[in-house]
Amino acid sequence: MWKPELLVPAKNLQRLKVAIAYGADAVYLGGQKYGLRARADNFTDSELALGVAFAHQHDAKVYITLNAFLHDADFEGLADYCQFLSAIGVDGVIVSDLGVIRVIKNSSNLNIHLSTQASCLNSYAGRLWKQIGVKRLIVGRELSIAEAGAIREHSGIDVEMFTHGAMCMAYSGHCTISNFTAGRDSNRGGCIQSCRLPYQLESDDKKQEDLVTFMSSRDLWGIYQIGEFFKHQICSLKIEGRMKSSFYVALNCKVYRKLIDAYADGTLNAEMLQVAAAELQSVPHRDYFSGSLETPAGRDSVFGQLSGINTGTHQYLGIVIESTPQEIVLQLVEPLAIGDKIEIIPFEGEAIRWKVDGLFSVTGDRINSMRQDSVVRIPKIDAPINLQNVAKLNVVRFAQEVKTVTIPPAPLAKGG
Repeated sequence: MWKPELLVPAKNLQRLKVAIAYGADAVYLGGQKYGLRARADNFTDSELALGVAFAHQHDAKVYITLNAFLHDADFEGLADYCQFLSAIGVDGVIVSDLGVIRVIKNSSNLNIHLSTQASCLNSYAGRLWKQIGVKRLIVGRELSIAEAGAIREHSGIDVEMFTHGAMCMAYSGHCTISNFTAGRDSNRGGCIQSCRLPYQLESDDKKQEDLVTFMSSRDLWGIYQIGEFFKHQICSLKIEGRMKSSFYVALNCKVYRKLIDAYADGTLNAEMLQVAAAELQSVPHRDYFSGSLETPAGRDSVFGQLSGINTGTHQYLGIVIESTPQEIVLQLVEPLAIGDKIEIIPFEGEAIRWKVDGLFSVTGDRINSMRQDSVVRIPKIDAPINLQNVAKLNVVRFAQEVKTVTIPPAPLAKGG
């Protein structure tokens, strides 16, 4: 059965490998220039070549963001860069600017995907973009799945949609708040997400002491619309988050991979959706909602700052960077101590859980704890659990004994 592509963000080379290990069909990422995430690690030219080679070795694709809106001075070197991307085998470039499209077409044979920043919201525009040479539309987030499907049908061009992650409060991301609050152009890679900061509302006669956010959106999730994506032949389901952690990439990728595959083979059910929802609650997020995937987003789409950001049901611990029959080696992002209970998230299957009974430094010294941002060796234990999936790039989280989350019931997506 036909399946949509699962498209996952990659902040750096490690994230790229994590995404592909956890089931991504494709990754999108940025180079040193021309993208909209200037604060991401972003890839050097040599890292781009390594990343594309790794992806292709694992039957995955790589799309590069060239989606900034450029001024004349920004075009220097763009043609040479496009030729380089073509030479290393990049599968497509994500573009907003007509001028950039012209340079790409004149200098290379790269496939062009129209960025959501270009605000394609109708089939008339879709047909025009197709005539210009665009191969895929990443439609505006203001559209429903049905509307996006109609554009695909009437314009005869592939359509990609965001299905999970943070939502920009501005129309198709055309925001200038960072320009005025920090002197950084959001549409040229400088967004500092000013809309997500807490603000105080004041008036002439009264000051409101509570912190409120009136410009920020809840986070998108599309787990209950998987069937609709299939029904309307949306070619690619895109997870937002090039600034997010390996934990975020791995968990979200694993969840959507499982749901897509289950729908395709006819096994998706309500219980599986409940499990998926609980897993997505484990990573930090703003309250989830379905955006405009079914009906236009309304007042309830605004994130209520007073409720606070959900820190998730689990805390990210680190990532496996080496595994032998005797031990695993973790790169920590948080401190770890003897007696801590941890869970390794395998690429497939249930979390592998154990209590840490021994810790060693990289030089072999027995220790009781290790600070964050360090590397630590953990002996494998003899236990009735399957450790054969403990390999490089598995993400690890602390196990939770008490903290729980209630997931509201939701019906299967239509056709599910």
